[in-house]
Amino acid sequence: MADLVCMGEPMLEFNQQPAGPDGRVLYLEGCGGDTSNAAVAAARQGASVAYVSAVGRDPAGERFMRLWREEGVDTSGVGRPEGAATGVYFVMHGPAGHEFLYYRDGSAASRIAPADVPAGLLGGARMFYASGISQGISASAADAVFHAIGLARAAGALVAYDTNYRPRLWPAARAAAVIHAAVAQADVALPGLDDARALTGLDDPDAVADFYLRLGPPLVVLKMGAAGALVATADGRVHIPPFPCRAVDATGAGDTFCGSFLARLIAGDAAVPAARYAAAAAALKTEGYGAVAPIPRAADVLAALERVPCC
Repeated sequence: MADLVCMGEPMLEFNQQPAGPDGRVLYLEGCGGDTSNAAVAAARQGASVAYVSAVGRDPAGERFMRLWREEGVDTSGVGRPEGAATGVYFVMHGPAGHEFLYYRDGSAASRIAPADVPAGLLGGARMFYASGISQGISASAADAVFHAIGLARAAGALVAYDTNYRPRLWPAARAAAVIHAAVAQADVALPGLDDARALTGLDDPDAVADFYLRLGPPLVVLKMGAAGALVATADGRVHIPPFPCRAVDATGAGDTFCGSFLARLIAGDAAVPAARYAAAAAALKTEGYGAVAPIPRAADVLAALERVPCC
């Protein structure tokens, strides 16, 4: 049985590359999807991981099944429905950072329902992880995540949740209601600062941390991108500085943070050292293009932390 069970939507990725001498724009094909990225990140840090989702009976679906097998991620909870495709997205890079273009309507993952959630897999886990995207892709997927949270809590597993709000999936008011209902049942909340500003109307990181602590989770880790992270509990908070890096592509950096952080919690680390480790892993990920290929393995993260011990 896997220690960490992740749930959500994988998406085939096409990541824009720097234009060549002839001016043509090429795209690097790879795998993406927030909770799939986190599952791979956790597995690369040594955690035992399973994934709950669905992919199409198409080349993109086969690509994901191969990726998860290669990474040692248990796919017994991944469905392969007939007549539904695997979602696709494009990443474009510009002066303001990276932008996304999605093709996911009616995807295999969006059709998942509570009856598709494998109770046995959740019953043997130590932690369950999902996100706002996991619930935003459809009403049935939102219900399925709530069902999975209930199964995990009933089995004594911890629940971790990343807000990961995507405005194109649903309006802010509905997203806030669903996401915050899920966070209220979580043990670890992993909001992003930009998400929180949209969902709560709050701007100050400490105010955001207070808001999510009041919802119920005893541990809140606020991801702030280039500003680092804030680890908050009822007893206090610690700012985790950004780890130095030469970033070229931030796609999947937050997912790498989440997966690495949860892997270290499962391994026995306290929240602050786990967050420092996760910040280093996320920074290293940004030094390559694509959501998955640049995710570092544990040896790389530990070596980086040896070089920059103050962070």
